Amino acid sequence: MNRAELLTSSYDFTLPDELIATHPAQPRDHAKLLVYKRQTNEITHCHFYDLEKFIPKDCALIFNDTKVIKARLYGHKPSGGKIELLINRPLDANSISVYIRGKVKVDAKILFDDKLVVIVKELKDDGSRVVNFFEKEKLLRFEELLPIIDKIGHIPLPPYIQREDNAQDASEYQSVFAREEGAVAAPTASLHFTQEQHKRICQNYDHAFVTLHVGSGTFKPVEATTITDHPMHSEYYDISDKAKEVLDSDKAILSIGTTSTRTVEFYVRHKEMQRGEANLFLHPNNKPKRVNHLLTNFHLPKSTLLMLVASFIGVDKAQELYAEAIKNKYRFYSYGDAMLIL
Repeated sequence: MNRAELLTSSYDFTLPDELIATHPAQPRDHAKLLVYKRQTNEITHCHFYDLEKFIPKDCALIFNDTKVIKARLYGHKPSGGKIELLINRPLDANSISVYIRGKVKVDAKILFDDKLVVIVKELKDDGSRVVNFFEKEKLLRFEELLPIIDKIGHIPLPPYIQREDNAQDASEYQSVFAREEGAVAAPTASLHFTQEQHKRICQNYDHAFVTLHVGSGTFKPVEATTITDHPMHSEYYDISDKAKEVLDSDKAILSIGTTSTRTVEFYVRHKEMQRGEANLFLHPNNKPKRVNHLLTNFHLPKSTLLMLVASFIGVDKAQELYAEAIKNKYRFYSYGDAMLIL
């Protein structure tokens, strides 16, 4: 392989600020779609509502049915100092990994609306904090916390969107098939499907759902000089029985998004594990073994997501397609446009 494909600097690019999508396309399926056919090296520019014209006839689609929780909370210290907390992921029934904006110490208490209290248990070297949540002195399990934060929390829009969430984001930053609560970032390729298009595709194609609860680590840029030195974050996954049946077959797979791809590819490397923690890093030196086609958005420079795209087509072709998208004014990142790699 090309030595440059292992250098983080090979995955850098410059994006004009106006191409960072701060709101979704309306309707969802009116986003642009760049289709790249590897066999013929052909690029087609169209819209997401054209997707069905390009889906190979005999393939199965794998969707990620994770649901974004209202993971951003605004509270204060007993002294009155303001605190912003972002839930990252549960570590066990009661211990939760979070990020806190503002200085805190072990045993510090943070107060929120609805008598919700956080006590800091541990400060991690990576900047995360381990906390317990309490309601009226009752220690909460993660599933007991979810209905409370659904009332008082905020949709955790990615940092590059640079605005406060609004009522529209509660539905727009969520796929129409989101079901399993636990993600703090949306599986963004899924955001383009309308109810009608998704229903139609599911009627016409074999399909299955996996769950990968996307963590905030998905936004962490690769800082190591060589990509293989990057410590990949871990996320909880679950493979449904129907998905296991599809993955164990020889049917070609179109993976809807990088999160579905990581889940599928982790499973095929650890077939005895239908659920658990996935930390697979796909890149040109660790290519997909099971996924044949990929639907994805356009990702941040130097991100593991761009490196995953390069695992399908190589870094030079990825850079060429991104340059083509920029030239044609495609919108980038979570609320941006899509690309289909066949």
